[in-house]
Amino acid sequence: MVAATGPAPRPRWRRALTAGVATGVLVLAPLGGTAWAEPAVEVGAGVGCDSSATARLDEVVTATLERTGVPGAIVGVSGPGCRYEAAFGVADKATGAPMRTDFHSRIGSETKTFTVTALLQLVDDGAVALDDPIGEYVAGVPEGDRITLRQLARMQSGLFNYSADEDFFQALVSDPYRSFTPQELLGYSFAHPLNFPPGAGWEYSNTNTILLGLVVEEVSGQPLHEYLDEEVLEPLALDDTVFPTDNAFPEPHAEGYTVHDGTEIVATDFNPSWGWAAGAMTSTLDDLHTWAHALATGTLLEPETQAQRLETAAPEGAPPGLGYGLGLFVVSGWIGHNGSLPGYQSLTLYLPEQQTSLVVLLNSDAPPLSGDAAASSSAFGTAITEVVSPGHVFRL
Repeated sequence: MVAATGPAPRPRWRRALTAGVATGVLVLAPLGGTAWAEPAVEVGAGVGCDSSATARLDEVVTATLERTGVPGAIVGVSGPGCRYEAAFGVADKATGAPMRTDFHSRIGSETKTFTVTALLQLVDDGAVALDDPIGEYVAGVPEGDRITLRQLARMQSGLFNYSADEDFFQALVSDPYRSFTPQELLGYSFAHPLNFPPGAGWEYSNTNTILLGLVVEEVSGQPLHEYLDEEVLEPLALDDTVFPTDNAFPEPHAEGYTVHDGTEIVATDFNPSWGWAAGAMTSTLDDLHTWAHALATGTLLEPETQAQRLETAAPEGAPPGLGYGLGLFVVSGWIGHNGSLPGYQSLTLYLPEQQTSLVVLLNSDAPPLSGDAAASSSAFGTAITEVVSPGHVFRL
């Protein structure tokens, strides 16, 4: 949980990296918001896609695309009696090719929702316990005898976020096509002291989920991508969702745009290995609708495990209705995660009260033209939920 054009490039990259493949940092704003006049749905009634609601969605998505300066967007809303899918803008600025709803997209930190689901499946199997110390599974972790798997999944370990390390930053920007190993990533983190004692605070850190990916590998005896394929993706028929082991990117997909050294560049084929268990995956609109429901309702987990997953923590002073559970956030009733890495942003949410999922896929992680500090995906989430769930407006 994310200036005028042409901001200083280092702060932009720094913001993206520190935010955890640019996602999940809770940029806090008051929850609520003004509902649209003549709201499209009655709170709790689900989404109805009549012509009026569809026209409003078209209008607010188009306006948000213009306000943020994102080249293209794919948007889907799915609920009882509704299946809204639309693509806006361009997929390739050089050719003017339009965005399409069947495109694959890099989803950044939404990867965390898959990794933590894998961990929780191992909890259900009795292979691990959430209150086990990480030191039982991974050697060399600072305070590894005190930091628990639960604290890692809920961002309460205190471990330094490797993507905020200066040496990591230089290594990545000097060659964004290189491959990183999980051990290299952890080395950048472990060179720093903890930011707070385990369990004594909350801070988003990619380091946490890298460690949980290693736990899945250690306990299952499988590479993380193979475990996810067999135990998470295949049971849900998520055939278009992939955990890449290099910079491979399924076709078709949009070009992705980022800003570096004050210039917009194409980041489509940057290697996502630096996100690994915290941010490497790709997916599609249709698959993410399925995943939104499964994640929020606990399709692959025992009910008591899902209940623990939804127990949230938050930074001190966070407004009511906002918190981070085990690899997911809850914002004004919406359950899910956002994602961002160079070239792409995403947002996948589910609102149980309305049995409604929302997916947004963007082909840029550049700062919004409006100067809004929040990530572009959050701006889309707010605008869309003001139409489809005026009693539950998403603000992150």
